[in-house]
Amino acid sequence: MSQDVIHVYFMPGMAANPSIFEYIDLPKPRFKMHLLKWMIPEVDESLSDYAKRMCNKIEEPNPVLVGVSFGGVLVQEMSKHIKTRKLIVISSVVTKHELPKRMRWAKVTKMYKFLPTQLVENFETLAKYAFGVTATKRVDLYKKYLSVRDKQYLDWAIKQMVCWDQDQRLPNTVHIHGDNDAVFPYRYVSDCVTVKGGTHIMIINKYRWFNANLPKLILGNNLA
Repeated sequence: MSQDVIHVYFMPGMAANPSIFEYIDLPKPRFKMHLLKWMIPEVDESLSDYAKRMCNKIEEPNPVLVGVSFGGVLVQEMSKHIKTRKLIVISSVVTKHELPKRMRWAKVTKMYKFLPTQLVENFETLAKYAFGVTATKRVDLYKKYLSVRDKQYLDWAIKQMVCWDQDQRLPNTVHIHGDNDAVFPYRYVSDCVTVKGGTHIMIINKYRWFNANLPKLILGNNLA
């Protein structure tokens, strides 16, 4: 008896393009991968309205949505508008309570409004915001992955991330987190699948772990 193909949509992190998933390979024909790209937000567009627009790019019913970092927040918002088989949230948070103190402080003080997003051509700054790393030794590599440098997008994305207000974890969510994540420190998250030694960019440099385990997690199987 043939099995239905499971359609899996991947959303990259803040300022990143889909090439961050270039090493992810799910078994065919059981899974079919689809890569989503960031759109430039409308002026004063809410995260919910942006998520609705992104849902227009979903062509199959009941998909699996996979999101990294801010993309993990976005796929959770998308799932509020369409039926999903499963949510896979990577290197991100599943409620506002998991945001680090510096982000909560930035929300209260509105300091996010004063971040130097006009300096997006300063690649060091962009890499630090998006990946939590200093890119000095790997500038060319990170330039390949971080291509969304529109100021309107960055201002919007930072505000939406800092001000995200989800209070409760959504059902059917799998949260995968590295214990060495510099952007969303591991000590603030709970009830996650832990990747030992995983950093904020583990979707790139620990792709073998994801290739081995994502199919199991999507299908609801326990990890060995």
